[in-house]
Amino acid sequence: MSKAINVMHITYDMRIGGTEMVVKNLIEGFDDPAFKMSIFCIEAPLGPWGEDLANAGIPITTVARQPGFDRGLIKAIRQHLREHNIDIIHCHQYTPWVYGVLAAAGLKTKVIFTEHGRFYPDFGTWKRKLINPVLAWLTDATTAISSATKQALVTHENLSARNIEVIYNGIKAVEPVPEETQQALKAELGIAASQTVFGTIARFDPIKNHLMMLRAFKDVLDAGKDAKLVIVGDGEMRADIETFIKELAISDHVVLTGYQPQPAQYLSIMDIFLLSSFSEGTSMTLLEAMSLGKPCVVTDAGGNAEVIADQQNGLVTGNDEQREFADAMHTLVNDTDTYHQYQQASLARFNALFTVAAMCQSFRKIYTTVMQ
Repeated sequence: MSKAINVMHITYDMRIGGTEMVVKNLIEGFDDPAFKMSIFCIEAPLGPWGEDLANAGIPITTVARQPGFDRGLIKAIRQHLREHNIDIIHCHQYTPWVYGVLAAAGLKTKVIFTEHGRFYPDFGTWKRKLINPVLAWLTDATTAISSATKQALVTHENLSARNIEVIYNGIKAVEPVPEETQQALKAELGIAASQTVFGTIARFDPIKNHLMMLRAFKDVLDAGKDAKLVIVGDGEMRADIETFIKELAISDHVVLTGYQPQPAQYLSIMDIFLLSSFSEGTSMTLLEAMSLGKPCVVTDAGGNAEVIADQQNGLVTGNDEQREFADAMHTLVNDTDTYHQYQQASLARFNALFTVAAMCQSFRKIYTTVMQ
């Protein structure tokens, strides 16, 4: 019997976030004994998901990098690769990739780089454009979580499109919440049974463009629709968002739940899921909404238009286009047949493209290929 392929994921940490969820889902989704998984974090603290995985027996190492370019971190990773006979390092995001490539240089260890998303506005630097082709030459496979992310690597990072494979994020479907629990939550939040519930789950960050969403929601209310907007999340823009809600005079129609570590029950009461971001990779909350069959209205930002097929399981509007966004919200409220069509299509599209099994199968193929 051949030995298991030893795969080590290199990432920043294992706090709660999109990249961390991908790493967690990959590890938990690989039930194949032909692969052995571990994690190497380059920042501290480890985070709750890391602690959960460690308690489940997954080997996790944390070496917090020092300010500036940390040569000691390269040495620590290189020593770890040798001592633990690591066959593949799977580097998640740019900085872990840089340290991973340099640590593995000259060793038998194969290198895989996955880009999980981009900043907004996106840009490159001449230094990175100069060094990235060299790093890519030392890398055995590169993946991106969307075609938009792949194009950003080509445009801003001087990487070759032919060497980048798109592998969509995969998540576990959200468990449906019982109807009685939903009704109780609606009552607690002051939502009437007759009201349409729009909702979103996103950190309060300028990149998520909550202010445009709120203006569009006011347009819906001004058109005479009886609706509530449930916003799950918290962050640096909370005070600005609260002030803006008051300025729009829509406080009676907006519910701010704050940060919710388990937001499934809030997602379950949303009739229509909204995502108004300026930039996205592959939004995990968007995938979660689809797994519950939620019709969605999203901006044409990053991977949004790859997740939501326009006029199939939701509506895609121009980025930061308030009127288009509001019109899309109107459409889903007013057209019952379209709404139910999108419900069915959302779940079907999720099951076809965005499951953990689909993601793991794609990476299983890459892991096996680079070892041949």
